[in-house]
Amino acid sequence: MAKPKIAIVIGSTRPGRFGDKPAAWIKALGDQRNDLSFEVVDLRDYPMPLFDEEVSPAWAPSKNEVARKWQDKIAEFDGFIFTAAEYNHAPTGVLKNALDYAAAGWVNKPAAFVGYGGVGGARAVEQLRLIAIELQLAPVKTAVHIMWPMMMEAREGKDLAEFGFLNDGAKGMLDQLAWLATALKSARDADEKQAKAA
Repeated sequence: MAKPKIAIVIGSTRPGRFGDKPAAWIKALGDQRNDLSFEVVDLRDYPMPLFDEEVSPAWAPSKNEVARKWQDKIAEFDGFIFTAAEYNHAPTGVLKNALDYAAAGWVNKPAAFVGYGGVGGARAVEQLRLIAIELQLAPVKTAVHIMWPMMMEAREGKDLAEFGFLNDGAKGMLDQLAWLATALKSARDADEKQAKAA
């Protein structure tokens, strides 16, 4: 079985966003492993309108061309890490919109979260866990939370890899993600094989 492919989704599109830093840091950590492969996926490359389809993409193809491109991209992956900015105690609207647009691509795949902002993005991550479950994603227990002081130091040039406890948390998160991604990929492959044989 090929090693699972993980998307690191940058969940903000604002000018001057912080999300590029945790995405690059977690990819560098992930690239040191031999059990998963990683690709950064930037929502700036998928400028979808606010969800305005007549029916859910779970039941019918989307009419919007960019949304279809997004759905095709998401289908390539076996699991996801979302960078989660916290705005007003919640995840970004653009990330929620992207989640809504790709219903089928999430099913039976694991999700992990790198939160940042107020209380390390913890409230945004908690809401994303609930959304993930409704989308039939399987959230891992461990998340990474980057607090305001660390963000300020990172903006001034400090590498997130210099915070040892962040690396420790990320390793635990990636270990859980690897286990679930491998198990769920195996199960999906078995289902697909069975469906073809039927």
